[in-house]
Amino acid sequence: MKFVDEAAISVEAGAGGNGCLSFRREKYIPRGGPDGGDGGDGGDVVLCVDPSLNTLIDFRFRRRFRAERGRHGQGKDRTGRAGADLRIPVPAGTVVVAADNGETLGELTTIGEEMVVARGGRRGLGNTRFKSSTNRAPRRTTEGCPGECRELRLELKLLADVGLVGMPNAGKSTLVRAVSAARPKVADYPFTTLVPSLGVVRRGPDRSFVIADIPGLIEGASGGAGLGIRFLRHLSRTRVLLHLVDVAPVTGSAGPAEQVRTLERELAAFDPELARRERWLVPTKLDLVPPPERADAVAAIVADTAWAGPVHPVSALAREGTDTLCEALMRRLEEDV
Repeated sequence: MKFVDEAAISVEAGAGGNGCLSFRREKYIPRGGPDGGDGGDGGDVVLCVDPSLNTLIDFRFRRRFRAERGRHGQGKDRTGRAGADLRIPVPAGTVVVAADNGETLGELTTIGEEMVVARGGRRGLGNTRFKSSTNRAPRRTTEGCPGECRELRLELKLLADVGLVGMPNAGKSTLVRAVSAARPKVADYPFTTLVPSLGVVRRGPDRSFVIADIPGLIEGASGGAGLGIRFLRHLSRTRVLLHLVDVAPVTGSAGPAEQVRTLERELAAFDPELARRERWLVPTKLDLVPPPERADAVAAIVADTAWAGPVHPVSALAREGTDTLCEALMRRLEEDV
C-alpha cells in the first residue's frame, strides 16, 4: 500500500434547520395559537482515531466531507431531527493544521481519541417560541445557522519509541528486519527505503517497543537534496534516536565520523529540539571488518566525533550485537514508564 503522510481536505458541518411558522387548526378549537416547532441542529464533523489505519492514503480519493444538515421544524410543535455527525477515521499520530493560517488545531495520538474540527449550525426557532401574553399570534421565526467550513491539512507523525537515522545504505532497514517482524526493502543501492516503516521489537511478555525507519539523509537534505527532510517529522515523537554509521563505507564516500557530523547538522537544521534528543551511536556492518580490527574502528569513530552517549556496534546481517542493543533500549524505555 502506498504510504501517504500529508493530505489536504475540506470539511463542512451541517446547517441548522429552520424554525416553522404554523398555527393550530382543529375543528371546534378557534384561535388555536402558534404551534411551529424548532429546527434541528446541524451535524458536526469529527476526526476519530482508527487503529487499523497507518496512512492518509484514503484522503487521496476523497477530499470533501459534509455532515448532515438539521431538518426543518414542523407544525404541531414538532422539532426537526438533528443532523447526524460525520465521523472521519484517521490514523494515530495525525496532526490537524488550519490551511489558511498554519495554526495547529490539535493532535490525535491515542486510540478512541476524537476531535471536532467543524461545529454544526444552531437550529432555528419556530413561532411557538415567540408567543407571549401580548403577542398571542406571532409570525416570527428564525433560520438555522450555517455550519462551519474549514480547509484543513492533515500531517501524519508516526508513533514510535526509537527512531533510526543515518546516511543511505547505513543498514537501517537491515537492522529493522533483524530485530522485528517488519520486512522493509533491502538492496545494495542508495535510497532503497523510500517511505517510513515501523517494526515492533519484542523482548518478552509485555515487553516491547516500536522502532521507526526513515529514508536516509545526505548532505544538504535540509535544502531539499535527495529525499530532503520530509520524513524527519516521523521522529519527533521518539524518545531515543539511533545514529547508524557504516564502519566500512565504500571508497569515495564520507568516512564514519563525517557521516555523524552530517547527520547532526541536518537534524539541527530541521528542528533544534530533535537534535537535542537522546542519541545513541550504532556503528553497523561490523561483519565487513576483520574481528581483530573492530574495536579499534569503533574507538576511532568515538574519538573523532567526541561522542559522549551510549555506543552499540552491531552487525545486523550476522545478528551480532542486536540483542544487546535491543535489551539496552528496552531497559532505557522502561525507566520512563
